[in-house]
Amino acid sequence: MPAQHKIESPQRLHLIGYAALCLIWGSTWLAIRVVVRSVPPVEAAAIRFLLAAVLLLVIALVQKRPWPQHHHEWDALIVLGFTIMAVPYGLLFWAEQYVSSSMTAVLFSSMPLFVALMTPLMSHARVPRQAVFSMMVAFGGLLVLFYSGLGTAGRALLGGIAILVAVILSAWSVIYAKRRLHGVDAVVSTGLQLAFGAIALLWGTWALESRRHANWNTSAIMALVFLVVFGSCAAFVIYYWLLKRMQPYQLSSISLIVPVIALLEGALLGHEAVGLTNLIAVFIILGSVATVLRARTEPGRTGGRVLNIENNDIEHNNIEPIDIGGRS
Repeated sequence: MPAQHKIESPQRLHLIGYAALCLIWGSTWLAIRVVVRSVPPVEAAAIRFLLAAVLLLVIALVQKRPWPQHHHEWDALIVLGFTIMAVPYGLLFWAEQYVSSSMTAVLFSSMPLFVALMTPLMSHARVPRQAVFSMMVAFGGLLVLFYSGLGTAGRALLGGIAILVAVILSAWSVIYAKRRLHGVDAVVSTGLQLAFGAIALLWGTWALESRRHANWNTSAIMALVFLVVFGSCAAFVIYYWLLKRMQPYQLSSISLIVPVIALLEGALLGHEAVGLTNLIAVFIILGSVATVLRARTEPGRTGGRVLNIENNDIEHNNIEPIDIGGRS
């Protein structure tokens, strides 16, 4: 097998970073729910993004990281400020007023499948069939966990629809970003997207929540600090570090671990019952994720492609790797 096609097993340090990222992003859903109990959702999302943007851009300035040089990169950053930051997270924060944090996490975990469906239309990349099938099996296990979670009417159902809209828009944005921003520094790119998203959300706060008042109690403040420092800044640093050392389809399995963590936190902190069926589904999910992490690309085989997504095209055509992970 040529060296350029060989995928090394994640080393111990990579697995520690992977586990830390799963724990952080698995906990953000509960933190969001804590914040929106006391603070209007759009305002909460705007403040989170504004503070995270300031931190990341200060880091970029101190480290003298390169800024975008071309107008098309700035155009893409502005578009992504709306499509991957402002609109999806505005919808997610609003939805968590009516949908549990664990249900929100499981719905958002469908993002890799939407990315897989959209990728053939927007790119020329492929991933191994074993990885895609494993993600589908894992998502089936997640559906078992929450088959009765939303009901058929009321704001909970509207919240679920809002989450799916956020997922679809985020999936499109991820592919768009990889096609348009491959030459932009990751820290600068993330900071600017957060800044543009914060500006849009601050306008949304003025337009939609001017009559609502925030109750900045201790729980809300602590949850917001966690979202800014760990959920946004630290998590993205770890994520981009891992993206350089692991294959994108392997890293995308984070979106399948996150709902499991959200479920466990809901049981421990939210007093939600976890039955035998749920535990079995959890083991199915973890087993599927392990399969994704062990998946290997088989160069030279075209008959094994699924949804036209495989890493070989990334290497041969100089296309940026597609990030199909989930985050909150």
